[in-house]
Amino acid sequence: MTTVFDHSLQDPFLRPEHNPCPTGSTCLRVSRHALGYNPALFNRASCSNGMLPPALKRYAWLSIAAALATILLKGWAWWLTGSVGMLSDALESFVNLAGAMMALAMLSLAAQPADDNHAHGHGKAEYFSSAFEGLLIFLAAVGIAYTAIERLLNPQPLEAVGIGLAVSVAASIINLITARILMGVGRKYKSIALEADAHHLLTDVWTSAGVIAGVGLVWASGWLWLDPVIALLVALNIVWTGWQLLQRSAAGLMDVSLPAADLRAIEDILDRYRTQGLDFHALRTRQSGTRTFISFHLLVPGAWSVKQGHDWSERIEADIRQAIPYAHLTTHLEPKEDPVSLADQHLDR
Repeated sequence: MTTVFDHSLQDPFLRPEHNPCPTGSTCLRVSRHALGYNPALFNRASCSNGMLPPALKRYAWLSIAAALATILLKGWAWWLTGSVGMLSDALESFVNLAGAMMALAMLSLAAQPADDNHAHGHGKAEYFSSAFEGLLIFLAAVGIAYTAIERLLNPQPLEAVGIGLAVSVAASIINLITARILMGVGRKYKSIALEADAHHLLTDVWTSAGVIAGVGLVWASGWLWLDPVIALLVALNIVWTGWQLLQRSAAGLMDVSLPAADLRAIEDILDRYRTQGLDFHALRTRQSGTRTFISFHLLVPGAWSVKQGHDWSERIEADIRQAIPYAHLTTHLEPKEDPVSLADQHLDR
């Protein structure tokens, strides 16, 4: 729903005069008195289909296309050189493809609107995708280590190294560009599925860099053992990325609070309103995919009418949404003077 500021309305309460927006969403016209005039908030009207960011599935399709391209390029590089490092690199691209397809499925599910059985939406589906990506990274590391140890015990000479390295570099550039795009979009819209896919692609870039360095050194020195040793080092490096993704996925499923920077931004806004005689407690936050959930108790003078308290609540919520995009806020009004208001701050109250 889009809020459109209207100077002509004098009624300080919300006036639902529904008009279609250009995008087909619903507009709600309100007066400046209803929310408290904030030039930064109301100097332009914007339309959106709800509180979610734009469709993110197209970025998963980009990742799938990049995975298919790198599978072909790295497979060709392995066929040319016979390098176990190149083979492990090509195999990891299949893992990238599986991860991208999982991300597409979970982003499609997360984009579905809330329903009777999922009143808070489907955003947590993204955590299953990121956990799957973390697990795939672990499996890729195991596969790389196994193949490297086998080649370490049975070294073989490399062939057509120059062409193979050039092909592998081209594949790595594709992955690097795709990863940077996915990381930027994922961080902007707080999509852990896209961030996980980006991290997965970056581990592939690091793997490729190690493989290219190893093959190049073998080519220059003739030391065949360098190829599998560098592959082992790469495997150890990407395990850390997989572990971090699993940790973040578990934290999201366990409703961990927002990052410290976001919590400070919320507290700064509440502190500004404390100087105007209001108070707050029982602040609770959690992230569910791209959507953020924030709730708190707003303590107002007991002599106020419900309408006065609600108007201030809307004003505060509007400021918080400016700082925390795609946030769903729930505010509970309480009288400051009532001791009972201070007794319901705990979760089990």
